[in-house]
Amino acid sequence: MSALIKGETGEWEVIIGLEIHAQVISKAKLFSGAATAFGAEPNTQVSTVDAGFPGMLPVINGYCVEQAVKTGLGINGTVNPHSVFDRKNYFYADLPQGYQISQYQQPIVSGGSVLLDMPDGTTRTIGVTRLHMEQDAGKSLHDQHPSQSYIDLNRSGVALMEIVSEPDMRTAEEAGLYIKKLRSIMRYLGTCDGNMEEGSLRCDCNVSVRKPGGELGTRTETKNVNSVRYVMQAIEYEARRQVEVIEGGGTIKQETRLFDPGKGTTRAMRSKEHAHDYRYFPDPDLLPLEIEPAWIEGLRKGLPELPDERKARYIADYKLTPYDAGVLVAEQETAQFYETVAKGRDPKLASNWVTTELFGVLNRQRKAIQDSPVTAKALGGLIDLVSDGTINGRIAKEVFEAMVETGKEAAAIVEEKGLRQVSDTGAIEKAIAEVMAKNQDKVAEYRSGKEKLLGFFVGQTMKATGGKANPGVVNELLKKMLAP
Repeated sequence: MSALIKGETGEWEVIIGLEIHAQVISKAKLFSGAATAFGAEPNTQVSTVDAGFPGMLPVINGYCVEQAVKTGLGINGTVNPHSVFDRKNYFYADLPQGYQISQYQQPIVSGGSVLLDMPDGTTRTIGVTRLHMEQDAGKSLHDQHPSQSYIDLNRSGVALMEIVSEPDMRTAEEAGLYIKKLRSIMRYLGTCDGNMEEGSLRCDCNVSVRKPGGELGTRTETKNVNSVRYVMQAIEYEARRQVEVIEGGGTIKQETRLFDPGKGTTRAMRSKEHAHDYRYFPDPDLLPLEIEPAWIEGLRKGLPELPDERKARYIADYKLTPYDAGVLVAEQETAQFYETVAKGRDPKLASNWVTTELFGVLNRQRKAIQDSPVTAKALGGLIDLVSDGTINGRIAKEVFEAMVETGKEAAAIVEEKGLRQVSDTGAIEKAIAEVMAKNQDKVAEYRSGKEKLLGFFVGQTMKATGGKANPGVVNELLKKMLAP
């Protein structure tokens, strides 16, 4: 999607801000000891606090606070030593208390930024307004009965981090990159698993349009979009819809909308609420959250190497291109796999094998790298055979496919199939002589100045040796034997 939309009255700029709801990795909920495991039978992980029983008092889960602080540090935010939990009042069937415990004016984290690696090699910094903690609502199930809705409270009270961006994005592509980068950071930190298909990462998309450089337009909010692809589709559709409405003489209503994945469209859900509609006030059952600055600094020192830092190291130490480094660090498991493969070996060669051959197999088999049919150690062993001249690059690809199919080590496959590279000059000279004898006309052409034919002779010689000849030796001997 272009940074500008072409309408009938000229170009329009799209203004995008995202609100990410990230489920905290924790075995217990934010204010109760109930379990949080995904996929449990409905209403089997609910305490009396989660169910909103009268007189039940919330007790803060300190580990969830730690997870939120680490995330705030990971996105370069400022952790506030003093924050307050508020009651956000609204009434819905899956909100048993009649309010949600959230944070409003005094969140746990203020500010922050996320660096996007753009496809053209440039970077974009997207500002973060705030990260605040809140409890999740339950889930309404509308497909269990023909005329009734059921309520599952397993998710009620689960700890969420709501991460609100600045309206800094201008394209659906940037929005997709922002979600992926934020998800990558949280996975590195171990604070959110980012599994959108399980609902542990959901996105609200705020979209408005304006004439370039003009005043901000009225925005709409598309709620609870649960995949990166759907977020991008929702933004593209909503931006074009708004342009068409305005150019048709209409006005944009500030409203909450829903995305229909089947149709790729958004539709109105309700008019957009304002903060005063929720009647926020400090939760009387919870004291303000006071955090020691020394504890925050201790967590900061214990943070792992995050994607941007690791990418910079790969570029500096391994001499990888920014693109290759970015691909390898996007997921922590991929980076760890690569480092095992690259240890003591040519890092660029290791990168090529991981990002081209291995990724090709994983995409074909629809597997994650942690389920790779070839281990990092085994792939390193294959690269060693190429580096020491046991096999050439062409044969290595054949061996790799056999490794994928059989699970065997590269060295065993090479021995079983007799694939060792031929570097014996006598054997290669004999093959070259046979090729030259069969192609006297091309020999004459080469010797008369048509040196591009060298590639033909290399191919024929490799074919004659079953692909086992050492390409370097073949090239050297051919030039010598073809010389006039």
